[in-house]
Amino acid sequence: MSDDLLPIGRFARLCRLSVKQLRHYDDLGLLAPAWTDPSSGYRYYRPGQARDALLVGLLRAMDVPLPVVARVLSGDGGGALREARDRIEADVDRRLRGLRLLDRVVAEGLPDVAVSIVREPARRVFTASEPATPATIPVATGACVARLLPRMAPGGLLVGLFPLDMADEFDVRVVIEAADGDGVLPGGPFAAAVHVGPYEEIPLTVHGVLAWIGDHGHTPAGPVREVYLDDPATTPPERLETRVMIRVEDSP
Repeated sequence: MSDDLLPIGRFARLCRLSVKQLRHYDDLGLLAPAWTDPSSGYRYYRPGQARDALLVGLLRAMDVPLPVVARVLSGDGGGALREARDRIEADVDRRLRGLRLLDRVVAEGLPDVAVSIVREPARRVFTASEPATPATIPVATGACVARLLPRMAPGGLLVGLFPLDMADEFDVRVVIEAADGDGVLPGGPFAAAVHVGPYEEIPLTVHGVLAWIGDHGHTPAGPVREVYLDDPATTPPERLETRVMIRVEDSP
């Protein structure tokens, strides 16, 4: 064994990591010891490995995922860290939206939503879809809208379609009504209510519609439809109107 090797305990103190963390990083192939005693399994590290170990600790303290840390250690620092930053920013945005929703509920309680049953005709539409997670719904929706706007007639119908059951990953769809559309948006009976306010607060109205459906013994048949009635480029967020619609299977 070389004289310059540090036992795992001393190396852990040098790098401000725990022995348990160092063992875990070794098991993952992220930070292997310089030598492992074959008889005891005890791990030893070189002082020169401290820089990588400190970097691992710093990145993990910033919630950078371990696969990204591995890419950084392998030399793909810039691209991997930019991707990690974007993911953290999206998560912060999601949490801020949740905080604003919570602030409204604390201040005003759950909204009293006026819901009615409406019958929608089937419509011919063009569709755009994007993969999404709960944290990236606004970005995915915006990408769909951007692709469809050039084909949208003035005053045309713009509708977002979102799954009732939020999985870890799903598709967000947006449609525009068009006589020559290549798809059909099904019609039928819907429980509907108008949401007034920022798009990020639409979940409160969705909650109200679903609660009404449950109270009246109906069965929701998703997806949730959001019919955007105003142009956000010219309408203040607090005055935006969105019709929230959820199909009900058992309404006459």
